[in-house]
Amino acid sequence: QVQLEESGGGLVQPGGSLRLSCVASGRSFSSNAMAWFRQAPGKERTFVAGSKWRGGSTYYADSVKGRFSFSRDYAKNTVFLQMNTLKPEDTAVYYCAADQKSEYSIATATGYNYWGQGTQVTVSS
Repeated sequence: QVQLEESGGGLVQPGGSLRLSCVASGRSFSSNAMAWFRQAPGKERTFVAGSKWRGGSTYYADSVKGRFSFSRDYAKNTVFLQMNTLKPEDTAVYYCAADQKSEYSIATATGYNYWGQGTQVTVSS
């Protein structure tokens, strides 16, 4: 049984930092895409960052470029999202996704087979 478990969310002041983690169990995703998405109340789930496979490029949403950093630990089947210079508009539930279907782009939420339960990130003073 495949499971994705996120952690690291919380309340942070504007300008602060958080590091999210997502541990995958049940199978390896080293040859598959893993990504982070986020969903604010009343809005669609949108792509934040991700990579397709070991050695592949890393992709970022324009809104987080230069502030967020995506990384993967293939040995631990884990992905991370280092979030710096956080803004109130970054407030959302952040979801980990894995195993992208080949016919979809990495940024398409419907293109993933597995999702975590989400972790809340709130940026507020």
